[in-house]
Amino acid sequence: MTRRGISRGPGKGIVVLAGESSNDRRILAALIKSAHPELAAAVSLTEITDPVRLRKKSGVELDTAAHTLVKKARGKAKCKAGEFVGIAVHEDMDACLGPAYDAARRTVSDALSRAAASSSSVYALAAVESEAWLLLFPDAFPLYRPSWKVPAQWRGRDTGRRQTPKKDLEAELTRPRFRESDGPEIVSHALEHGLLADPIGSNRSYSEFIEDLTSWSVPVPSPHQR
Repeated sequence: MTRRGISRGPGKGIVVLAGESSNDRRILAALIKSAHPELAAAVSLTEITDPVRLRKKSGVELDTAAHTLVKKARGKAKCKAGEFVGIAVHEDMDACLGPAYDAARRTVSDALSRAAASSSSVYALAAVESEAWLLLFPDAFPLYRPSWKVPAQWRGRDTGRRQTPKKDLEAELTRPRFRESDGPEIVSHALEHGLLADPIGSNRSYSEFIEDLTSWSVPVPSPHQR
């Protein structure tokens, strides 16, 4: 839901990033900066390191986990002396797009929305893994490692259908060998060179995350802050 123009109180607005690893949280930060620069300019991005285990939960268990995560995010914003604007949460689906992805994304997104109440929330459920999202930006790989080149036959594909994207990259990019920790660096180079605005190929899980993210409101400082 879009809530543009809502005033906030004193203190810098805070968007909290949560994910399965620091690599995922750094990728989220870069994507926010690219897809919603107005929001990124108006807030500080910070992280919580609490484990994210939402997609396999349901019912009361899911609601409890979502409320706990949002409560910790609010606490992190308070520690930063800022106002909690929202939370962005990342998980890997570990499976291709299909009914299980649709059900998990819808159910978890709804639970996070209830937990965040009047604040914003977005759920980035990557199909299959974050590495599948990286493949949408093949030209960023050699910008980071000149020796790396994504095979031509991988370009322009639906990366959400690739069953083992991380293993595929590890097997293809060997000098040096691709590691999970390279993901944020690749995305950072893609951001720096304006590649994130123009994916090569498709991945519905990426597109849906970006669509949800861009509906976030941009917090407006209270009058005494202007």
